[in-house]
Amino acid sequence: MYFRRSPVSMAVFAALVSVSGLTSAATIDLRVVETTDLHANVMDFDYYKGKPTEQFGLARVATLVKQARAEVDNSVLVDNGDLLQGSPMGDYMADKGLEQGDMHPVYKAMNLLDYDVGNIGNHEFNYGLDFLNEAINDARFPYISANVVDAKTGKNLYQPYLIKSQQFKDSDGKLQTVKVGYIGFVPPQIMQWDRKHLEGKVVAFDIVESAKKFVPQMKAEGADIIIAIPHSGMSSEPYKAMAENSTYYLSLVEGIDALMFGHSHGVFPAEAYAEIPGVDVEKGTINGVPAVMPGRWGSHLGLVDLQLDNRSGKWEVVDARATTRAIFNTRTNSSKAKSYRDIVNIIKKEHQGTLEFVNQPIGKASDQMYSYLALVQDDPTVQIVNNAQRDYVERFIQGDPDLEGIPVISAAAPFKAGGRKNDPTGYTEVEAGTLTFRNAADLYLYPNTLVALKVTGKEVKNWLERSAGQFNQINPDSTEPQPLLNWDGFQTYNFDVMDGVDYQIDVTQPARFDANGIQVNDSHRIINLTYQGKPVKADQAFIIATNNYRAYGGGNFAGTGDKFVAFASPDENRTVLSAYITAQTKKNGQVIPSADNNWRLAPIRSDKKLNITFETGNSKSAERFIAKQAAYPLKKQGQDETGFALYQIDLSK
Repeated sequence: MYFRRSPVSMAVFAALVSVSGLTSAATIDLRVVETTDLHANVMDFDYYKGKPTEQFGLARVATLVKQARAEVDNSVLVDNGDLLQGSPMGDYMADKGLEQGDMHPVYKAMNLLDYDVGNIGNHEFNYGLDFLNEAINDARFPYISANVVDAKTGKNLYQPYLIKSQQFKDSDGKLQTVKVGYIGFVPPQIMQWDRKHLEGKVVAFDIVESAKKFVPQMKAEGADIIIAIPHSGMSSEPYKAMAENSTYYLSLVEGIDALMFGHSHGVFPAEAYAEIPGVDVEKGTINGVPAVMPGRWGSHLGLVDLQLDNRSGKWEVVDARATTRAIFNTRTNSSKAKSYRDIVNIIKKEHQGTLEFVNQPIGKASDQMYSYLALVQDDPTVQIVNNAQRDYVERFIQGDPDLEGIPVISAAAPFKAGGRKNDPTGYTEVEAGTLTFRNAADLYLYPNTLVALKVTGKEVKNWLERSAGQFNQINPDSTEPQPLLNWDGFQTYNFDVMDGVDYQIDVTQPARFDANGIQVNDSHRIINLTYQGKPVKADQAFIIATNNYRAYGGGNFAGTGDKFVAFASPDENRTVLSAYITAQTKKNGQVIPSADNNWRLAPIRSDKKLNITFETGNSKSAERFIAKQAAYPLKKQGQDETGFALYQIDLSK
């Protein structure tokens, strides 16, 4: 005798199984922790100022890493690159070189923190592939990079992605195995920024297209969840292939469950991104995908908390939230994280070596060089860089039949002028008297190399129009408060000042170019552009001394790209600057860095009393410098919510 199930009993049985499965479904809370853009800032020490700091450094953020992981049962830790360059310790190690068996201090420190995976950033390539490979060889965690391939073999230069079977505790305290996929990306612009190291050796592909290729492959290989680690910022501009900042469009790639991004040194989630379509700054999501970007130099820690559920028969994300934690409270001027002493102790030797390296004397200066006014008037910190670049190129082209006799001008930007409106202490401060390599590194942060471009007056003018996007448009008929500086849509490293020509910037006009260098208005902010007292002609030839980043298209400026390159020097701009300071000191006893005031904001004619304001450093030294050096009538209004000093500027005269 046997029992035969009727269709009804089979349906009831299936329902019971379903209910049983529902009640026994497991959930897992998983925390993904991110560091990014450390830029060799391992120590909580400001080598430019020669003193400890509470505001950045892996030694500080490591304490938050420990705390964040101790709060939960399940966590993974990722790093998003730009580790090897960017601080004097990075310069010291590059100058010293890495021999087989040497361990870079960033890995001495990071190996103490149990990272799961690292992504390669664009600045990893600054010192060449041999240096990079010798450095990461000592990381006790794997590296990934999905969009860079070997030029000869066509194979990925590094492992494109990683799938790790990891055990986590579920809500009942039982161990569950989850296959976690990690995939990393780097801006394809590395081929321009570091072409001398990479040309003919590697090829970089589009970030989004690479994700579309590999993410389905990862799913097919069994990845339950996929964590993308793009070393790429966020832009909501219309998608275009080979874009530098592609995180927004990565959020639209099916299968990606979390975005741990970086590169642009901002903090996400934050109100600054609230108006972007598809962004929820409360939950920290981009088009529904949790995403975090934790600043730079170890200023913040990024956290994405995922809730996983397997009731469907596979692990999937059912809820998520992204947050950041700062190591320093700028409003109360107080530390939120102590030094992790194990890191401090393990790199004592390299710290001492860096101190000796940066304190090598290179010359003398006649006056202070502070960048507190660099965004509103001609400035000594930019002036001295431009002087050095012009001097180098003028000497280089002597005897060249194609270049000698062409007027040489120079373009440089203030690299330290408040960060991204997030660092009231982030200004260059070089005192009068003996100058060291530390001062040269403070004046010029990056290991760029000098490049000269042959352009016409038309490109000079449009280059300056692009730079003039630094300013908001001022309404001469309004008495309401009007902020002068465009912090949201412009980065200060794109505010190129040109020396060798004279000009004014009319901020009552709309910007000709948008944040990406695309012409959006048929307007002109650059007026009274002259060379040696005569108006610059559209077809007049010039040579512009600049850096390799700008020369090969960084920032999308007129007159840049291969066809304009007159010559590319092997010398770093910072080396050029140091040599100039030394030569001027030998010749004149000191270098004189005073700004020559070749540019200014054009006077605004109005029958109303305008209330135009700008932000700058909020220290006693800043206040004294501004009082002494201001080219316009300025009146301090107090400070803003971030800790910047707020000044009212009178542009009527």
